[in-house]
Amino acid sequence: MFFKIKKIINDPVYGIINIPDGLIFEIFEHPDFQRLRRISQVGLTNYVYPGANHTRFHHALGAMHLCIEALETLRIKGIDITKEEATGLILAILLHDVGHGPFSHVLEHTLTGQHHESMTLAIMNKLNKEKDGALDTAIQIFSNAYPKKFLHQLVSGQLDLDRMDYLNRDSFFTGVAEGKIGYDRIIKMMTVVDNSLVVEEKGIYSVENFLMARRLMYWQVYLHKTVLASEQMLIQCLKRASILCKSGMKFNISEHLTYFLESKDKRTINSELISHFLQLDDYDLWWALKQFSKNEDPSLKFLSNALLDRRIFKIQMSKWPIEESNINEIKDDIKKKLDITEEDASNLVFVGSESNEMYNITKDEIMVRLKNGKVLPFSQVSDYPIGNTVVQKYFLCYPKLSYIAEV
Repeated sequence: MFFKIKKIINDPVYGIINIPDGLIFEIFEHPDFQRLRRISQVGLTNYVYPGANHTRFHHALGAMHLCIEALETLRIKGIDITKEEATGLILAILLHDVGHGPFSHVLEHTLTGQHHESMTLAIMNKLNKEKDGALDTAIQIFSNAYPKKFLHQLVSGQLDLDRMDYLNRDSFFTGVAEGKIGYDRIIKMMTVVDNSLVVEEKGIYSVENFLMARRLMYWQVYLHKTVLASEQMLIQCLKRASILCKSGMKFNISEHLTYFLESKDKRTINSELISHFLQLDDYDLWWALKQFSKNEDPSLKFLSNALLDRRIFKIQMSKWPIEESNINEIKDDIKKKLDITEEDASNLVFVGSESNEMYNITKDEIMVRLKNGKVLPFSQVSDYPIGNTVVQKYFLCYPKLSYIAEV
């Protein structure tokens, strides 16, 4: 082991998780990390799977646990990793999702206009300044700027520790057995060749199971029709609230959420934005929805009440873009049923698309070391045909007529 243990935590997925002493424990105790206790891991997925109430905090600890196991495996196999590098790697994986806002991916671009990885890097730089540069190695590993590339691959790649934990953890809390993977065997099969992370040939079937589990979890959990509808409702609700905020309407909501709803320029990450962001969590949004539900604006009131009462909109999925005539027909119907303006009806009928890629053969392929020592891409050694498997689906979302009542 590289570290002394400061604290142990009982995790429902892995059992005992050890928290190393020193800088890692200091970051673990920091308010910026503890905030992840108040950020849901899978957004509004609990509207479909009631047990899915776990948080980004749970996930970060799980990923850190797998990271420590991977480090021990690589150390036993003679891979040169210093204590400083091990510390940097653990901090990189522990903080890899610290840039997530309320409901994780759901409002990622709606509130801040930023990808969560950009926010993560900004927060890591803030912590690094507080710790007098102690996170330099962690930031380099996270940003893929560290010379030992395999360290970054453990944090972010097609077979990284992040994906291993969220598949296993989300499967556990949703009860969807198809997401369970043999993470322990995959980790035991890991090694390093020419500065790159590879999997030994004996681990091929575990990797195949991992890729299939990820594909099934996306369409069965993350992009489940009801989950997708509820998340799109929340996005639409915040977009409407933002328009009203910018027009001068005042809400009895947190100052931090107000900051983002009123903001006209979200392209620059600065200290003010980070300060407000780190005070924002799921509870700000739930409180806001309660306030919106009493608002005079018909579409905002309808959307927020529907979310609070779980009156999830109907969603139609298609392999092809939704026809404009179909959209207009439903808008007209909603307008008449609710006796609202065309603008308000447009706020309750929305379209979009979602896609999922099982595996990408053009970017950072999983590499496999054969028994003869040769290293080949996973797509060339798998028994199953592996290619670019992007599946895109278009959706049309609108209120169910049976739920429509007077606004």
